[in-house]
Amino acid sequence: MTVTIVLGTQWGDEGKGKAVDVLAREFDFVARFNGGNNAGHTLVTSAGTFKLHLVPSGILQPRARCLIGGGVVIDPSVLLEEINTLRAAGVRIEKRLFVSPRAHLIMPYHKILDGLYEEAKGAGATGTTRRGIGPTFADKVSYNGLRWSDVADADLFAEKLRVQLALKNKIIVALGGTPLEFQKIYDDYRAYYETLKPHIVELYPIIEQGLRAGKKFMLEQAQGALLDPDWGTYPFVTGSTTLASAATAGLGIPPRDITRIVGVTKAYTTRVGAGPMPTEVKDDERVARALQEVAATTGRIRRGGWFDAEIVRFAARVNGVTELFLTKLDILSQFETIRVCIGYEFEGRRVHYHDLDAYQLARVKPIYRTLRGWQCDITHARTYSDLPPRARQYVETIEKLVGVPVRWISVGPEREAVIRRGRTKGG
Repeated sequence: MTVTIVLGTQWGDEGKGKAVDVLAREFDFVARFNGGNNAGHTLVTSAGTFKLHLVPSGILQPRARCLIGGGVVIDPSVLLEEINTLRAAGVRIEKRLFVSPRAHLIMPYHKILDGLYEEAKGAGATGTTRRGIGPTFADKVSYNGLRWSDVADADLFAEKLRVQLALKNKIIVALGGTPLEFQKIYDDYRAYYETLKPHIVELYPIIEQGLRAGKKFMLEQAQGALLDPDWGTYPFVTGSTTLASAATAGLGIPPRDITRIVGVTKAYTTRVGAGPMPTEVKDDERVARALQEVAATTGRIRRGGWFDAEIVRFAARVNGVTELFLTKLDILSQFETIRVCIGYEFEGRRVHYHDLDAYQLARVKPIYRTLRGWQCDITHARTYSDLPPRARQYVETIEKLVGVPVRWISVGPEREAVIRRGRTKGG
């Protein structure tokens, strides 16, 4: 059997959607195991550009069956919109997309509370997407969550929804919001369930039988390793575990069956929302503009900075990453010189990421190594030898600093703009 996890090694937005799309053609199953629709994966194909937030990126590979595990929190309206968009583009969904009845639901009050909490925090806001992700996970662990299995039973759902509205409306009103009415929410979510019912099935037998039959599984992480609530820059993190280990809880995959962990790594660093980012470029407007991006999910501007080997090295080790998928190398083609952070100084001493909390990380001084840029178009490169020597030097520098081999290099947004690097040096 083969179980491969694809995960981000930075603060999300590393290009995991493209990595999954490129690799998925080799797999029988592609599955999501954490997060919610606060993660956006953009896929550029000959059939068009797709921005997926809940449906696994492998859906564009006809062979793959796609699973959304119980570790994912689901906004039904978003899931239905994605399904309808894919169908309109000619993508077959029937008997290919399956959703766990154990998955918790993002309710209207979760989104309202997410916004009210952020407003109440003022300058101390954590920069959430306001999609209700955090409040949904909070309800999950405090025994207040609602799952698809609850909505399937009309009477049980009504009972549980009334209890939650009695609780949540008090908080909403206290924070200056307008209380919610029962009937519309009840009717909407029952309608969502009836529409999605053919896709809602228990995943454990599917996964168990697939593993026994030697099928190949790819598990697609949402967000990035540094947004993990335990090992990320807390409190500027997400609501679900983002480490490779979350696949066990979120899908029911035994740890011993995980055979490969691909770490997706952007050739520079970006971050959206609040939180520390040691290599953020603030003193050079031209460089900052070149490295900034627009987030696929929220439309917010991602802060841009140089590659931070310290955080990627930590993420690789804590997740057991076996190989790297390096993305957006082409963006760096415009620079005469390129900086790489090789470590930190804090209060006059060398420190590592794991020595610090989020507030200390915001005060570190990055230690840089400067490399000469290649300043030529690499978007048409399809083999490693097609890259100019300085671009190859940059790739190999990252490889050495992180301690994990770079096996794939993305040089453009298109599906085919990928270099597959062999296992021998310079291959």
